Amino acid sequence: MGLAFLRVPKLGDLEMKRFKNILYVADSSGVVLNAFHHAVGLAERNNARLTVIFVVKKIPSYRSQVKQQALRQIVIKKLEASLERLIDWAAGRVDIEGKIVEGKPFLEIIREVLRNGRDLVIKPTWSEDNISTWLFGTNDMHLLRKCPCPVWLIKSTEHIEIRRILAAIDFADDDEPGPDVVEPLNRKIMELAGSLAFIERSEFHIVHAWTVVGEDIMRSARTGFSKEEINSYIDEVRQQNHSSLNRLLNKTRKWMSSRTYDTIAPIEHVLKGNACQIIPTLARKLNIDLIVMGTVANTGISGVLIGNTAETILHQIDCSVLAVKPPGFVTPVVLEE
Repeated sequence: MGLAFLRVPKLGDLEMKRFKNILYVADSSGVVLNAFHHAVGLAERNNARLTVIFVVKKIPSYRSQVKQQALRQIVIKKLEASLERLIDWAAGRVDIEGKIVEGKPFLEIIREVLRNGRDLVIKPTWSEDNISTWLFGTNDMHLLRKCPCPVWLIKSTEHIEIRRILAAIDFADDDEPGPDVVEPLNRKIMELAGSLAFIERSEFHIVHAWTVVGEDIMRSARTGFSKEEINSYIDEVRQQNHSSLNRLLNKTRKWMSSRTYDTIAPIEHVLKGNACQIIPTLARKLNIDLIVMGTVANTGISGVLIGNTAETILHQIDCSVLAVKPPGFVTPVVLEE
């Protein structure tokens, strides 16, 4: 299978260069080559360094020493050939290097991030039958939970094109400016999603799902609330959520400059309902190619838990995902065991 040479036109002085040190997690299967094309294009447009890494699982120690060494040499030699082919294709376009390491894939990927300050991990993923259901593997979920830098899981298809991007944001109750978790995370989501929408010339959609605390109880006949009181309360919550989004959009215009903001022209979706249902449904309706979302629950920064809402959404979507951690996140993975 040949490597088609993909040229992506350079953008003007508005281009937002977000990444400088990208790590691409390679696979020897030819089905993921298009994901590599995209990683090279992104590195090229960001003037970023690109490192390609193969992670080899260690040969089980119960095998004889002779067979273990022979098998390891065969595997390494095959991966070296694949690595050389990838590097040769990208040479001249980006500053690129390759690595082959042994161990548990997610651990070695995260350690590579920690050891060398990678600011983005790109990893292809695919469906079990390459046709219908796209599933996250175990290593994907570990990366989403524990990798300190953004993780872009690219759905491997015949053609990878980012035509529509959806940024999923959320607000704490009574959201006010301050050094909390929510606003810094929303800023990272908006800046990364907006940057990619600009670079890819994509439609840029923003979704915020909101619910009304106590609505079910208020509708109970025993509480005594009138229909007018309930509707007034719901309208108040709706207006509060629209106001929160408007504040975020005004700040986003300043963060990324008015010219860039006007170029990407965000399309807002402030929808009543549970985020676990709203976001996957909207993504399917709009034929979204990439969702940018936070993957740590708002109630405290954890190095292990991804957050119930985020994890439920991830298992329902059928598009690529760029997962973002909030400032202050510390991975539980260490460089030495």
